[in-house]
Amino acid sequence: MGKYLPNKKDFAYGFKKGFPIALGYIPVSFTFGLMAVNGGISPLMAVFISLTNLTSAGQFAGTNLIIEGAGFFEITLTTFIINIRYMLMSLSLSQKVNPDISLIQRLIFGFGITDETFSIASMEEGKLSYPYMLGLILGPIMGWSLGTALGAFTCSALPQSIGSAMGIALYAMFIAIIVPPAKKSKPVFIIIAISIAINLMLKYIPVFGFISSGFRIIAATILGAGIGAALWPLEEEKKE
Repeated sequence: MGKYLPNKKDFAYGFKKGFPIALGYIPVSFTFGLMAVNGGISPLMAVFISLTNLTSAGQFAGTNLIIEGAGFFEITLTTFIINIRYMLMSLSLSQKVNPDISLIQRLIFGFGITDETFSIASMEEGKLSYPYMLGLILGPIMGWSLGTALGAFTCSALPQSIGSAMGIALYAMFIAIIVPPAKKSKPVFIIIAISIAINLMLKYIPVFGFISSGFRIIAATILGAGIGAALWPLEEEKKE
């Protein structure tokens, strides 16, 4: 892959690389569709949220705050903190894209930068072309939106009692996300435990009762990550 291939081949190659990501996104976004509709958001609005966000954890957190009636500042700050890693990923990836790609084109495919698309793109050899990046992000966008539509319209067609019960899938998803890395890494496990403990303290200790759920997430995220960075800083590679 590289700038030497015709545009159509670049696009097809990128789409091929992003297709497995699209398949992986469907069950996760299906859960998002269930959560959104179960919380009172219309199926079409749930799909619109996925089409305009593609942010996974940030989208779940932001939509949950919308359902709880949180303010705009709280929603904005929460999603910004959760999604700030995409800014760093985009800056890193900007060193690999073809210098001839315009700012508008960079903004277009920058919308589709996720943890998975970043990993795929960063491992490619040579400069990344605009058609390749479009092909890479197209599949994940379609998969994320399709899964949301399936979950949203499925939930809307089910009786209220069954739809509410299916909300347990959200908790199962988060458990599936955090358990594997926690089992492989002791620091990750401790950071998760610290973040959970901070969130529980802010929720159940009466003196912190004035703090809303959104700001609890913000505090737990910042403090947990900060403590983890202080206890387990990345060691610089030793120069030979």
